[in-house]
This record gives sequence, C-alpha cells and structure tokens, in this order.
Amino acid sequence: MDDITANESSFYSKAKVYWKEAPPTVDGMLGGYGSVSNTDINGSKKFLKKFLGQAEGKTGTGCALDCGAGIGRISKHLLLPLFKAVDLVDVTQEFLDQAKTYLGEDGRRVGHYYCVGLQDFKPEDGRYDVIWIQWVIGHLTDDHLVEFLRRCRGGLRPNGLIVVKDNVAYEGMVPDEVDSSVCRDLNLVKTLVGRAGLTVVLQEQQMDFPKELYQVHTLALR
Repeated sequence: MDDITANESSFYSKAKVYWKEAPPTVDGMLGGYGSVSNTDINGSKKFLKKFLGQAEGKTGTGCALDCGAGIGRISKHLLLPLFKAVDLVDVTQEFLDQAKTYLGEDGRRVGHYYCVGLQDFKPEDGRYDVIWIQWVIGHLTDDHLVEFLRRCRGGLRPNGLIVVKDNVAYEGMVPDEVDSSVCRDLNLVKTLVGRAGLTVVLQEQQMDFPKELYQVHTLALR
C-alpha cells in the first residue's frame, strides 16, 4: 500500500486520535457534510431493498451489523427500520455512548455495542443477514481488509449479504494524512474483494452528492 500504511501501528493510532477528537454528531461523522445524510440513506435504502424479503433466495431481516457505526446514523435511519435487531461496532467508545441516546426508543433493539477496530473484530458466526460497511474500509490496510471481509463472510446467515459503501478514487490509491486513511479506486477494491473469496453481485454509484466529493459506490458482496 501507500507509505501512509507502511507503519501499521501509526496508521491505526493516528486514525483513532482523529476520530476521538471529532464531535459525536451527524456532521462530525460525515466530516462536515451532514447535509448529504438524507440523500445517502435514501440511496442505501433503495439499494438494500432489492435484496430483502421472505421469498426463497431473498435476504432475511433478522439482524444486521453496522461497521464503523459512529453514533449510529446508519443504524437509526437505515438498518433499525428494516431489521429486527442491529449490532454496532466502532473504534471510538464516545461515539457508541452517544449512540445509546441518539438511537432513542429503537436503541432497545440493539443487541451489542462493540468498541474495537475492524482489523481486530470478528463477527459472530452465522449471526447476520446483512453486514453494512460504510466509509470505513479506507481505515484498513489491504491485508486487514481482506481478512476482515473473510471473517464477515463467516458471520452471514444463509442468503446473507455484505454491503460496502465508500468513496472511490479515480485511479490508484489516494492517502489522506488528516484522518489517516486511504481511498482506493474501484479496481483495487474489487481485487481485495476477490482475494477475500467474495463476488460483487450488484454495484451502484450514489448519485446527487456534492461535486467536490469523491464518487461513492455501493457494492453488494456474497
């Protein structure tokens, strides 16, 4: 990977410090672009609903996992309205503490709040219908992302789905020294997905985001 990840412990510790200093708000979670939240959620809902249902081969609605959950923006507006239960995992304890307030009454349907980096997290085997991974894969090295996706595959129920939604670089890999992350192009992401033994079953670009932002793509994996 790029030099930014050469020192693995520094790569992760700097990101941890960045997020520890970010305000526990929707705007804080979205780097000052809280205004895109509704557009983002609506796009995600349309994407996800293509897979959910009771018919044979459809993805169930029992339990979902929100990876890099922050204060629970995605859990509150996307996952809890669609699933009976949701678990959250994030590296910043203050965000998870805030989530318990932010999620309101629906927070009672949260099974677990896991405070751990995704490079060290192992989803419970066979627990999840959907594992949602948004705006967080750039905080993992290539090898750790591959390993994490493999563990996620083991965490799925029958007909389960992994969804990755993230910024996409135009070419190669672009480091971000501010939050200690990288942005990969689509080919790089798909290569790592393949290394994890997964296949892209649907891919869409999120539309109607501000022009100055990276393109955002959503990938459904099995």
